[in-house]
Amino acid sequence: MALLRIRHYPDPVLKKVAAQVTEFDDSLHQLAHDMAETMYAAPGVGLAAPQVGISKRLTVIDCSARDEDAQLLVMVNPEVIDQEGECFEEEGCLSVPEYYAKVSRSATVKVRFQDLDEKTHVIEAQGLTSVACQHEIDHLDGILFVDHLSPLKRSIFRKKWKKIQEHLTEQM
Repeated sequence: MALLRIRHYPDPVLKKVAAQVTEFDDSLHQLAHDMAETMYAAPGVGLAAPQVGISKRLTVIDCSARDEDAQLLVMVNPEVIDQEGECFEEEGCLSVPEYYAKVSRSATVKVRFQDLDEKTHVIEAQGLTSVACQHEIDHLDGILFVDHLSPLKRSIFRKKWKKIQEHLTEQM
């Protein structure tokens, strides 16, 4: 098991568009395994490769309750191919610790992705899984959930973020 270092805002890797995965080899399997372990340890419900400093289109998601069996979803090269409705849920992010905000997302999404064996799948996601898929795919496109906030709320975020960073530094 290898826990990876989660990159925090404003790390430049979080703003880059991640590269398509073309090599489905042992290193990709190991990265997905390490990302899942890191996500569970954090704890979080999703993690994208850029959040651990690797600019590849790979995400791991598990929206199961902590007292349920794990339902890990590993998505390589995911893309939203259809979306419907709207939801407005509070989100947080492992790369923006201790900050939460309501974000508008699609209520239902269809996502096409490949698994670690290069097989293509399409899922329809609702609820928390829909939000998590959109959030993690945004990471692959260099978008953070705070980028969805209004200019006023982004300004408030930046002020709060300075205080959060000071608090995080004191904890280290």
